[in-house]
Amino acid sequence: MSEFQELVDAHYQALYRFAYSLAKNPDRAADLVQQTFCIWAQKGDQLKDRSKAKTWLFTTLYREFLAYSRRSTRFPETDLDTVDYQLTTHEPDTSRGLDGKRAVELLQQLDETFRAPLSLFFLQQHSYKEIAAILDIPIGTVMSRISRGKEQLRTKMQVEAESKIIKMDGKVRQNG
Repeated sequence: MSEFQELVDAHYQALYRFAYSLAKNPDRAADLVQQTFCIWAQKGDQLKDRSKAKTWLFTTLYREFLAYSRRSTRFPETDLDTVDYQLTTHEPDTSRGLDGKRAVELLQQLDETFRAPLSLFFLQQHSYKEIAAILDIPIGTVMSRISRGKEQLRTKMQVEAESKIIKMDGKVRQNG
């Protein structure tokens, strides 16, 4: 019998009971145990002292449970049958698409200092930490540049919107 199989046989039931006490769901508990053994298969050879395998397995299972809990808080699972009434059917709003395209055009007019972080954040969906690493600047600098860049972009969009209203208002007065 392989070392891995012996490990599974020796600890599966205890790990499952622990996972079930955490997750309160038999399927989720089984998934946690399976994920724990998958991680062992990948990284277990790094454990020098095999007598600590049981502790390692329980710690790994607990960390996987915490990671799952964080993910499920951020991205809750929802049965589509129960939320069908919440899904609205709208015709595509082409004005929003045009506003989005115009926002990207106005973004290109910003100084590179603000354009790069804004593009990485909004267009590429990078986190502040990732942007800091990409641009090799402190995370606080990323945050302030995104904030200032958004303000500059908002100002440009407001000025443009106001100029369109003035033009439309002028045409109405001329025609009226």
